[in-house]
Amino acid sequence: MNQVRKADPNNKTVAENRKARFSYEVLDTVEAGLVLTGTEVKSLRQGQANIQDSYASVEGGEIWLINSYLPEYLQANRFNHEPRRRRKLLLNKREMAKLSQSIDREGMTLVPLKIYFNDQGRAKLLLAVGRGKKLHDKRETEKQRDWSREKGRLMKERG
Repeated sequence: MNQVRKADPNNKTVAENRKARFSYEVLDTVEAGLVLTGTEVKSLRQGQANIQDSYASVEGGEIWLINSYLPEYLQANRFNHEPRRRRKLLLNKREMAKLSQSIDREGMTLVPLKIYFNDQGRAKLLLAVGRGKKLHDKRETEKQRDWSREKGRLMKERG
């Protein structure tokens, strides 16, 4: 009935931007494919990618992931990739139009949340449409987080 799944090696998170939910108010998320070379995929499978300082931008009717870091694959020798190159995101036309309109009209930002491998073993990027939080919003988020921690401790003490 309720079978416990083994950790699927294909379906795993490679890189996560944990700071994004603190710095941005996430309004919508979209799953996008990535155009990668062979050595980039092998490097991703080793799990050493970083998307902390990266962002997505609409240029020429296409969406690009900029400033993401995928380290070089050591066994690739001279056929290696550039670690901080721009990577094209794969979305259908309707999704691209929707994202570009929200960026242009409403002043939103495209923030990558995580890179992972789906069930078919393809690298995917979870892309969020977000609005930057102001300082007082960040403080409020921190207060709520601290209070929920404290509430958990109090509940644990009292039983």
